[in-house]
Amino acid sequence: MTLMNSLLQRVCLFGMLIIGGVHVSAGGSVITSIETDRARYAPGDSVHCIVSLATAAEDAIVSVRWTHLGTTVGEQRVRVSDAGVAAFTWLPPAADYRGYLGEIAVIQGAAAVDRGTIAVDVSSDWARFPRYGFLSKFPVMSEEAMDAAVKKLNRYHINGLQFYDWHYKHHMPLKGTPENPAAQWNDIANRTIFFSTVNGYIHAAHRYGMRAMAYNLLYGAYSDAGTDGVQLNEWGLYRDQQHATRYFYDLPGGWASDLYFMDPSNEQWRSYLYAQEKKVFQALPFDGWHVDQVGDPGPTYTYAGQRVRDADAFESFLAGAKSALNVRLVMNAVNQYGQPGIARAPVDFLYTEVWDPTTSYGGLKSVTEYYGAYQGGASNMVIAGYMNYGLADKKTFFNTPGVLLTDAVIFGSGGAHLELGEHMLVHEYFPNSNVTMKPELERQLVSYYDFAVAYQNLLRDSVTSASVSIAGPDGVPLSKTDQKGSVWYFSRAKGSTQIVHLINLLDAAHTLWRDNLGTQTEPMVRSDVKLAFPADRRVKRLWMATPDSAGGAAVDLPFTQADGRVEFTLPHLKYWDMIVIEYGAEPTPVRKETGKDQSMLMRSQSYPSPFNGAVTIAYTVPGASDISVRIFDAIGREVGSERRDRVEAGGHSIVWDAAGCSSGMYFYRLTALPLDAAAPLSIVNKLVLAK
Repeated sequence: MTLMNSLLQRVCLFGMLIIGGVHVSAGGSVITSIETDRARYAPGDSVHCIVSLATAAEDAIVSVRWTHLGTTVGEQRVRVSDAGVAAFTWLPPAADYRGYLGEIAVIQGAAAVDRGTIAVDVSSDWARFPRYGFLSKFPVMSEEAMDAAVKKLNRYHINGLQFYDWHYKHHMPLKGTPENPAAQWNDIANRTIFFSTVNGYIHAAHRYGMRAMAYNLLYGAYSDAGTDGVQLNEWGLYRDQQHATRYFYDLPGGWASDLYFMDPSNEQWRSYLYAQEKKVFQALPFDGWHVDQVGDPGPTYTYAGQRVRDADAFESFLAGAKSALNVRLVMNAVNQYGQPGIARAPVDFLYTEVWDPTTSYGGLKSVTEYYGAYQGGASNMVIAGYMNYGLADKKTFFNTPGVLLTDAVIFGSGGAHLELGEHMLVHEYFPNSNVTMKPELERQLVSYYDFAVAYQNLLRDSVTSASVSIAGPDGVPLSKTDQKGSVWYFSRAKGSTQIVHLINLLDAAHTLWRDNLGTQTEPMVRSDVKLAFPADRRVKRLWMATPDSAGGAAVDLPFTQADGRVEFTLPHLKYWDMIVIEYGAEPTPVRKETGKDQSMLMRSQSYPSPFNGAVTIAYTVPGASDISVRIFDAIGREVGSERRDRVEAGGHSIVWDAAGCSSGMYFYRLTALPLDAAAPLSIVNKLVLAK
């Protein structure tokens, strides 16, 4: 199958190829934005969507096709207003925990002048598919400014926000009382924090369907904590058994205090901190507590000289917090420290900062898959990984290829990446905003997050690791490991469906996920790559999707299956492609083919051409088959279908009545499913209706 044929097939389904971002149009960009009103919808909620155009177009219509894993579940057509806006409401199917993709076309006259996509997450609970963002700056802000910041994160479908360093003191996060909280205070870095901004951001998050999580350590105290009721010495952690050396962080001059660490297993400290956190939830409508630590401290001791293994205390600390506060909990396992105990605790999902020695793409995948499988595979991992970390001390831009390759690895292995807030994260001190995104990266990340939502049921929904061997042409080396100069592939499975992820490292400068100094290189696009894999079951359907092309829309791939081998052609690979193999339950019969491409044994033509009213689609099949014909108009909407069960080998025909359809170009896809369990055969041809 040539690239031109693959593009024709895509035109039949979607009308126009979308390249490398939200949309590409013929003759200029018409769509300026596509937005929904929430990052997450409960079942039964209506989705409100707005498509904005650069200019008002007379008689323009916006057409939307909603799909789930490449299958159409709804269609709409809305007229564009004089202001250049199309607003519409969609009620998704009632099923919970589903991702959808809206394929949007702007139609003027008989032509589609621009296209775009947007995803929708229908989930009653954010913890099933967490997409975590952050806020870290709380100066005086207007309600409009706060809404604008959260609205921007909503376009990435961020469904939860970590409020970083919003608090007064670590041991006393709320200044004042729940009934009379202070209007402002200074945080540990002596930044001024305004209560009205924290409160306003929480309400903005809730309007967009996001959870709001209050950040704090589980064992941090200021040097003056004794004046606030903390027994700083007796509850503290020490480096020696003689309590001569405190365990603390020596923070920069000009900060409010050094940070002293308390014993997280000490019941008195726990009771004190729970009581302080309770005041937070009485004063502010946070949804939960994002609990932090600082990683493996090495040997530490109580004031009485007993050895403390703080990781052993995390599970009981979190259980106590749940009992005392009854709020949502998430805890950072810094470099996976204490992860087993955290996984057993009542946390919404698992979250880890990744540091050395996990430096490679393969290592990052292993962390995401291995720790994400804790809690019986029910917990989706969120990775806090700071891109271009070595550039954090200077004003510069993030390196787009480095960010996209790392997100491809995290998303493909079932995780999410904490990276987006008022800015993109570059450092573990979240307010550091020296490194910024170029507009190109912002646009491409919209596609990546749309993709992560639309296909969350294949990326994160009880998906397990699997094995497959992919073979390809000599000119495109394939590897099961993250080797530079290869296409790295790995596989996951869900039921009878296998998902293969292809990560393009052919042109990579290195395979270090952090891309520390921003030196990762942009991969060249590979087209028409012939691939094959062994299969002992009948393949019912083979399709692909990628955030790098076609707006993430699913593309069915023609294939042949014979002698335990499936062959197909991949039309496009830039950073990341997802190949989806849907198997039948029965094994594939072993049979020897003649060497001919079986698809060449099927023929089809239509008459008359052009036709007026009805058209006959004649076809010949090489063996007994089930037949389906689907008709699409020029913008990719399905306008008709016919089925025939168990037709014998030879010539047959189907008549399609085009009553109600307007003049123009149409396409039909004829699919034959042989009854001997061979692979389906498919043909796409053109129809011209002239009334």
